[in-house]
Amino acid sequence: MSKPPFGFGPPDPDKRGENEPSDSGGQPSGAEAFNQLGQMLSQLGQMLSQAGSSTGPVNYDLAKQIALQNLSSSDSDVKLGFSSSSGGDSSTAVRDAAHLAELWLDAATILPAGATTTVAWSARTWVEKTLPTWQRLCDPVAQQVSGAWVQALPEEAKQAAGPLLSMMGQMGGMAFGSQLGNALAQLASEVLTSTEVGLPLGPAATSALLPANIEKFTEGLELPTSEVLVFIAAREAAHQRLFAHVPWLRQRLLATVEEFASGISVDTSALEQLAGQIDPSNPASIEEAMSSGLLEPQTSPEQKAALNRLETLLALVEGWVDVVVAEAIGDRLPGADALRETLRRRRATGGPAEQTFATLVGLELRPRRMRAASALWKLVGDQHGIEKRDGLWSHPDLMPTAGDLDEPLDFAERLGDGESTLEGIDPIAEIERAEREKNKPKGDEDKS
Repeated sequence: MSKPPFGFGPPDPDKRGENEPSDSGGQPSGAEAFNQLGQMLSQLGQMLSQAGSSTGPVNYDLAKQIALQNLSSSDSDVKLGFSSSSGGDSSTAVRDAAHLAELWLDAATILPAGATTTVAWSARTWVEKTLPTWQRLCDPVAQQVSGAWVQALPEEAKQAAGPLLSMMGQMGGMAFGSQLGNALAQLASEVLTSTEVGLPLGPAATSALLPANIEKFTEGLELPTSEVLVFIAAREAAHQRLFAHVPWLRQRLLATVEEFASGISVDTSALEQLAGQIDPSNPASIEEAMSSGLLEPQTSPEQKAALNRLETLLALVEGWVDVVVAEAIGDRLPGADALRETLRRRRATGGPAEQTFATLVGLELRPRRMRAASALWKLVGDQHGIEKRDGLWSHPDLMPTAGDLDEPLDFAERLGDGESTLEGIDPIAEIERAEREKNKPKGDEDKS
């Protein structure tokens, strides 16, 4: 369900960075060791120079610096294929693909185009443009963790530490910033669009694709890159239509993630055991304890409820996008069906991108019931038309629930009986139905 965020888990020795030297049965050569030492000292100096600029629980200046530094030495920004000549060529290809996708989408949904700008981003640009949203998502986690550390210290330790407590906060912000920077660099080298993780991470009304990442994703698919680009552009454009013309959606998605993150609690008894191992005059001991993996966040009932709501909403968003894009493209692209299935599996099963997000916020953004949601949206559209189907997004009270994903036929029948507007909803019946779902024993939740 969820994973330990921000330093709760120990480092995984099996997940080596792409730029790390491989273990070929021995120690690195003298030159490699010297280079590693130089990089470590350089990064340490940068961290120390940034310590005084951090005023919140996460040093975002340091996070940005580390992310951009990691990406500058990687091939995440290498332009391949259609983007080989110049940045202008890749931008032109993206704009042309988006324009074609928007034309096709006009016939598949009543929601008008939501993006006023279509851009081609590099991985580095993705980091810069999405960092404000990451700050909103990561602050609640870091605040809970850092606050728990201070609260768990004995009173005598707090008095003895004195001004060093503020230094502890700065070192914690640096530790969080360092982890965030490395995670964002990995995520930026994999995502295909600004909305791929299911959240509106980028600026409003901006449709963004990452051509170099799309080129790498296309390898092995045996499909023309231009065809893949149009398909992915259609998915990004469909997401943007939802986020632009469903006013409550963006806020509800981000607020639900924040609610989950702010509910993270720490076992203070374990903190008290580790408190004696922390030397307030030695900031390194703080980071070592935070990354020891001995502390696991506790999931509260409120968090579980927030997670269920988030998974259902993500499934409805991804399912709607899946159906609308499939109907818009039809048989215009020969490889559309295979590409659709590939992307559905990529989203439903999760990949490195979702795993990276889990290390930041403590949850995996997997629309586990995307297939069920796709089937429901398809059924509603076939029986009642796209106008009634898309009109359900006009208010959150009209949206299908987790129970409706189990019984899509019942939901479609209720729409036929007139439950397609707020006036057609019986509030008492809806409350009773919500209570039944809440008390229903949990079975196999993943029916995708």
